[in-house]
Amino acid sequence: MKKAMTITYEVGGNLYLNITNRCPCACTFCIRTLCDGAYGSDPLWLEHEPSQEEIFAALEQRDLSQYREVVFCGFGEPTERLDVLLETARYLKQHGVRCIRLNTNGLSDLIHGRNTAPDFQGALDIISVSLNAGTEEGYLKVTRPKFGKAAFPAMQAFAVACKQYVPQVMLSVVDVLEPAEMAAAKQLAEKLNIHLRIRTFDDSATRR
Repeated sequence: MKKAMTITYEVGGNLYLNITNRCPCACTFCIRTLCDGAYGSDPLWLEHEPSQEEIFAALEQRDLSQYREVVFCGFGEPTERLDVLLETARYLKQHGVRCIRLNTNGLSDLIHGRNTAPDFQGALDIISVSLNAGTEEGYLKVTRPKFGKAAFPAMQAFAVACKQYVPQVMLSVVDVLEPAEMAAAKQLAEKLNIHLRIRTFDDSATRR
């Protein structure tokens, strides 16, 4: 495991923010089990969690106006550092960033023991929640959350609640699901009235 202090990295026309390596899940397809970085980035395993000042300093090295989106997504669950995430989002808004997205496992409420959806009002433009499977059994098998069976309903409740505070909320699954599980995911997304994004598993992310 190679460690560095890669706080920002580029993927396509977007800038990604890597603010923590903590995560309450151990997903079977997680990219960090396959490599130390993503899409040719330097290692995303952090030597230490960056301070707010270190994050601001890293952002000052970037021309934020050139990116379509700035995305909270690295080798950890961004909502583990909710206060830092929100303060960074405010900084990005103040510096004219057009679109701020959070990629999350949707377990923020369990992590913090409260309803966190209202915190994102005015801070984020898009929240993408990893659904991972359409059934509780499939979800627990793939996601392996430390919260056990409480995680599947909590993730759904979080996604639904965020619709009140964030302009765009979506669920995501990776196209490696079995057909029956994929069908169940589509049905669940329709029931929750949330758009489902089917992501292609891209092994090129693991290659430098």
